[in-house]
Amino acid sequence: MSNFTSAAAASHTLSVTAMEEASREGERRAGIEHLFLALVLDSGDAGTALRSLGITLDAAREAVAAQHDSQLAELGIRAETPGPNRIVFHETDGYEWTEPAQDVFKSASSGSKWGTSDQVLRELIVEPSGFIEFLLARLGVSADAVLGRLDQLREASATQLPAAAHRLTRTSTAFVPASPAEVWGLLSHPERMPEWEPNTGLVEDLPEKARPGAEWIAHARLSRPDGKPLKVREDRRWSRVELVDLAPESLIEWRFTWPESPNSNTMRLRIGLEPAAGGTQLELTVQWERSPHAKAPKLRVLRGLARPLMRYAMWLQLMQLGGSIGRVFR
Repeated sequence: MSNFTSAAAASHTLSVTAMEEASREGERRAGIEHLFLALVLDSGDAGTALRSLGITLDAAREAVAAQHDSQLAELGIRAETPGPNRIVFHETDGYEWTEPAQDVFKSASSGSKWGTSDQVLRELIVEPSGFIEFLLARLGVSADAVLGRLDQLREASATQLPAAAHRLTRTSTAFVPASPAEVWGLLSHPERMPEWEPNTGLVEDLPEKARPGAEWIAHARLSRPDGKPLKVREDRRWSRVELVDLAPESLIEWRFTWPESPNSNTMRLRIGLEPAAGGTQLELTVQWERSPHAKAPKLRVLRGLARPLMRYAMWLQLMQLGGSIGRVFR
């Protein structure tokens, strides 16, 4: 993944996750504390560093609440704040960053920096208010320890060679704050697919047992979480899902076809699970197989023009998928 792509992925994922955390508290402005919570859930070096030092999402949320209460107490204010609610970001609108959070992103993208998640965390630690340093102290971790761990991870990453990928295949990672057994319980049960697969609203014709070769029908989601209707082509309103492969708590793969749209490409979705500090690391791979019914001349003409758009669509698909799985456990 290029520096630009890594930065774009980090910015998108951190923004969505931070604003989800803000919505959970009834806020419409995401601040540096919400950005910190998003970094705890990051699948890259920033999240790996924080979680390897024992910082979990629950502990970080508690520390943020305690730090806010402490600041109010210093001002002689005792306020009964409502308990956290569920995440409603995708059902509401009007969200924005606070100025300090915007400044962190700007600093992480200035000069030779690209705004990757580890660079965002470095800038967050030295943010002028000192809020994050106090937060880390509550969590029993020093800023130097976090920076040292980031340095170690950067050195390790520098020795890794990028994997080659087919132009219609994309791979991404995501962190889920739940054990592999819990995540497996979600992914391995066909009836639970609407809980985590963003485009699936209903499943039917379920198999008696989930095993390779088992098939079922998935109906497309026809409305957004906020109730607004989604435009779905008539021939794409349902798909046939085949379970291709599975290894308990380790790997699962599906194949999606659209029988009423014979020219549509086939999609393969593969998810690998690995235990990680504080939860589970996912490796998400999506591959589109060209339909044998598609007209080759038309494909040749459009292939070059469509390739960048396809790459972006696949990247966005993986970002949404990883976020959707993680939200189930938040």
